Amino acid sequence: MTLISMFEEAIQHYGNRPALARKPKGGTYQDISYTEFGESVDAFSKGLSALGVQKDDRVAILSENCPEWAITDFGTLKTGAVTVPMFSTLTAAQVGYILKDSGAKIICVSTEKQLEKVASIRDEVPTLEQIIIFDSIEDEIPEGVTEFATVCELDGEETDAAANEDDIATIIYTSGTTGNPKGVMLTHANFISNVEACKSLIDVSETDVLLSFLPLSHVFERLGGHYVPLFSGAKIAYAESTFTVAQNMKEIAPTVMLSVPRLYETMHERILRAVQEGSPLKQKIFHWGVSVGSSVSSAIQQGKKPSAILRLQQSIADKLVFAKLKEATGGRLRFFVSGGAALPQSIAEFFHAAGILILEGYGLTETSPVISMNHPGKWKFGTVGAQVPGIEVQIAEDGEILTRGPHVMKGYFNNEAATAEVIDKDGWFHTGDIGIIDEDGFVKITDRKKNIIVLSNGKNVAPQPIESELVRSPFISQIMVVGSERKNLAALIVPNFDALKAWASENSVDTTDLPAMLQAREVKQHLQSEIRSRLTDFADFEQVRRFALLEKEFSQEADEMTPTLKLKRNVITERYSDAIEQMYPEDS
Repeated sequence: MTLISMFEEAIQHYGNRPALARKPKGGTYQDISYTEFGESVDAFSKGLSALGVQKDDRVAILSENCPEWAITDFGTLKTGAVTVPMFSTLTAAQVGYILKDSGAKIICVSTEKQLEKVASIRDEVPTLEQIIIFDSIEDEIPEGVTEFATVCELDGEETDAAANEDDIATIIYTSGTTGNPKGVMLTHANFISNVEACKSLIDVSETDVLLSFLPLSHVFERLGGHYVPLFSGAKIAYAESTFTVAQNMKEIAPTVMLSVPRLYETMHERILRAVQEGSPLKQKIFHWGVSVGSSVSSAIQQGKKPSAILRLQQSIADKLVFAKLKEATGGRLRFFVSGGAALPQSIAEFFHAAGILILEGYGLTETSPVISMNHPGKWKFGTVGAQVPGIEVQIAEDGEILTRGPHVMKGYFNNEAATAEVIDKDGWFHTGDIGIIDEDGFVKITDRKKNIIVLSNGKNVAPQPIESELVRSPFISQIMVVGSERKNLAALIVPNFDALKAWASENSVDTTDLPAMLQAREVKQHLQSEIRSRLTDFADFEQVRRFALLEKEFSQEADEMTPTLKLKRNVITERYSDAIEQMYPEDS
């Protein structure tokens, strides 16, 4: 069994049913059937063969989500070659590093903008023979560049390389919060074991529609938003961009949707902002509706049936409070799936109160990716679910989560030393995450092992739970807790500028000068009070004693965040070293 054999079974079984959908500029969504999809994959595979692609060659993909991405993936696998997906937001230098490290023979790019990146570093990549561009080029086509449509017309040989389940299907480069990214080698068997495990827990069928907007270069979307739905007969519609997700949701009306927590947090923030701007009566109705929804949610979580009166109140709350939220998702949503980062429990509880279930899972690129997941038949907020079937999970003596099974990668490409550091002699993969398994078998993540802060008194502090709690504040947008080898904790805080300005204005603080406003005594006292009130359940050594307010957000463009929106703590620590030192004057 390989990804190609599963793909061909899906093509034969689902035939004329819609597989993919795209929205051209100024148009409406157009479907591509499974049959048409299969024909395009065959044509592209033959084209790659004509260009000299052979078994085990590497074909890189630098593109946003689109049908051509999916066709390239399966077309490459059909030749027996290996895909090397890259985030479309990478810089030219980052693209060059991955191309050189992987020894890519061909790269497929989406647009002329992506083509420019590759052209600028092409001379540095001796293995790169050809660039394929998905878009049509209006001017003269540069030497060594071929349009995707032209490749599909090349008269190559029928390709059906006999891939083995243990052959490498893809090399995915990790985001690299420290140092250069490493190429994770995932086999056909890795993916298939994970597909089958997920399909056994979540019922995805040909009646489902997914809106795909998370990068397909990320293993979470690759598995959950690409392979699982396509091998289940579902339809995948591609969002026009990350900025049009809200509009595309209304157009597509997805039944299932994958996202990172930031989408759910943003939706929650917009709802609360709209409520705050409403009349006192609307605010009272909203809070009543949330209270009713929370009571229903609590009963369901306890395995109880809500009372008749509560169900009646819920139907009223749905119409008065939650109807617009459900309408914004398209009105057909069965559930959301969250991954890639920790989902605040309060967000999951709010959405469930509104009648929308968010299922949080956990995994890494190195584990194909799913290790554990909540699913409709078994879920618990504040956890990342129970381990999926067919794998092993255990907690090491130091609290690190270990896993073993068919989902664990083959290793890091050209890096046996790094592979030996994470996969021990008994086959256990060391995730680098600290966590527990509760009495019901649910996994709960505490933090990344390397993020643990050791105070000067020897106390170990996991910053993630603290950050997750504080970012719930309407006045805090981003936060990074610091304090390694210090007496106590401090934090770099990016405030929610709109909310903070509104508060400042109401409290007679001048808002015309942002730096001055952030330094105002009243503003700092307000933030300190906000921090203190939200950390009442944390130990004394886990309290954030000091903080610095930053004038701009952490961003990927500034190299402060990875493409998966994880903080590059070492970069931020170095960049704001002066601000950190000023928070610890006694150490100077």
